[in-house]
Amino acid sequence: MSDLFFYGTLRHLPLLECVLGHPLSQIKISQASLPDHAVYGVAGQAFPMIVPEKGSQAMGLLVQGFSAEDLKRLAFYEGGFDYDLSPHGVDVADGSRAEASVFFPEPELWTPDKPWSLQAWVDEWSEVTLLAAQEELAYYGKVDATTIARNFAPIRTRAWAKLAARKRQTGDPRDVAKDVIVQSHRRAYVNYFGVEELDVQHRQHDGTMGPVLHRSGLMQGAAVVVLPYDPVRDTVLLVEQFRAPVFLIDDPEPWMWEPVAGMIDPGETPDQAAHREVQEEAQVSLNALEYAGGAYSSSGSSTEYVYLYVGLADLTRTIDNGGVATEGEDIRTQILPYDAFLKKVDNNEFKDLPLLMMANWLARHRDRLRG
Repeated sequence: MSDLFFYGTLRHLPLLECVLGHPLSQIKISQASLPDHAVYGVAGQAFPMIVPEKGSQAMGLLVQGFSAEDLKRLAFYEGGFDYDLSPHGVDVADGSRAEASVFFPEPELWTPDKPWSLQAWVDEWSEVTLLAAQEELAYYGKVDATTIARNFAPIRTRAWAKLAARKRQTGDPRDVAKDVIVQSHRRAYVNYFGVEELDVQHRQHDGTMGPVLHRSGLMQGAAVVVLPYDPVRDTVLLVEQFRAPVFLIDDPEPWMWEPVAGMIDPGETPDQAAHREVQEEAQVSLNALEYAGGAYSSSGSSTEYVYLYVGLADLTRTIDNGGVATEGEDIRTQILPYDAFLKKVDNNEFKDLPLLMMANWLARHRDRLRG
């Protein structure tokens, strides 16, 4: 069946156009409803689900005239959410009735939350969802829907980071619309990280456009780094975990002592992410945050932007079971007196750059924090 009923995010026409990859003038769209059903938000997620509910009406759109390719693209996109098509009769706004397929979630996969509002979703989530969809659909025909489903969370994290990056201005008068020319842009790889490639020209310091350069970037979300510090006891807390990239470069010591660190989830502020990550990794509740700056961690290779904090806390215990098990984290902590910590820094006993940065910041601000 080529007619579909949309009750959720695909009622947002810019998103539907992105998924289809062509103008909506090629299909017919009508207001409609699905009787004896209701639309609820999914607990802990930014998208809705439909459930049977006697006497309710699920409002939505009847979309007709899809091509076989359209249906394949829709199945690819919705497959990333673990939704499958099911045929149902819908009531059209003109009083007629039509048969249409509806995307239903896999039974018991999601937990319904409160009733879902399209306008509330548009106001809060449409921008990040559209950016994520652009990345997802760039891999249509290259990877299967299972790959997209597995990487749905990091794709949205990257989209959320891109929205934040667009606001990151310091007063540079140059205009990328005039001073950067993209000859080609390819999304080359998708997983927990993504890789994108560019053939690009940029305006040089003498005013001329430079040669075409082939460049690539490791696409990541934004992150927080937090060094917990107890100003009363004058101690710091570090976390240790295995780091695969350090192992891959043949470093014989891939277990790294670091500050707490983690990605900023969609919908989170950096401050909120900082509090959450310290609780997850170190099981410590922070009393306050001291912002120590933000910067790109490796601007020649990665899009990751890091927000740096010293987190003030009562540091009284260490653990060896920190982290989120579903993310494969196996973390232990240690508490060091400040002088012992700084001695290790000066003796080059740490290999984590953010930790060295936070040590230098703390050295400059320690007296104020203790006072």
